[in-house]
Amino acid sequence: MPLVEYGMIGEKIGMTRVFSENGESIPVTVIKCGPCFIVQKKEKATDGYEAIQVGYGKTIERRLNKPIKGHLKKSGLEPLRKLAEFRVKNITAFQLGQVLRVSGFKVGDIVNIVGRSKGKGFAGVVKRYGYRGGSASHGSTHYRAPGSIGGTDAGRVWKGKGLPGRMGGETVTMKNLTVVGINEERDLLLVKGAIPGPSGQSVLVRKNTA
Repeated sequence: MPLVEYGMIGEKIGMTRVFSENGESIPVTVIKCGPCFIVQKKEKATDGYEAIQVGYGKTIERRLNKPIKGHLKKSGLEPLRKLAEFRVKNITAFQLGQVLRVSGFKVGDIVNIVGRSKGKGFAGVVKRYGYRGGSASHGSTHYRAPGSIGGTDAGRVWKGKGLPGRMGGETVTMKNLTVVGINEERDLLLVKGAIPGPSGQSVLVRKNTA
């Protein structure tokens, strides 16, 4: 897990566009980023590394199991539905119970965003890997088949061979995205480009320290 200066849990709202000063249209993803709460501080002396555990999204108590309820009560926080951990460069800059808001970012920051891609179910090689397929003429039924997957020389299928299978629904990290706008009143973060997952999907936003 990379070190970060600032990290938050957010929720993808959707996409729109903004215009730069010279009239350029910039596609952006809108993220509801916070408020988040620091649930736990992990320190080198007790845990072997330094990190903060962050909670997001108030919920009702009966939706949580007993270990999570006790964990949150120990921090004096209300029930939260999403927890995540961020390894930070300076653990002393954060306090237990501290509220993290979108104001921790600024326009021009470079961020990495982790989300889960849309699940597309079982897919063939044309959709999954972009294979061009075979000939569709003269009654051929081979136009979306994978074709030969091996030979008598190797006598096996080579690792990494693209074949039909489950597509999507995987953890994806989009790196080096630029923050182009912030709405502190509504806790909204506007990031240039697309991020993984459907609207309503939880994402992790990490300020890049590179």
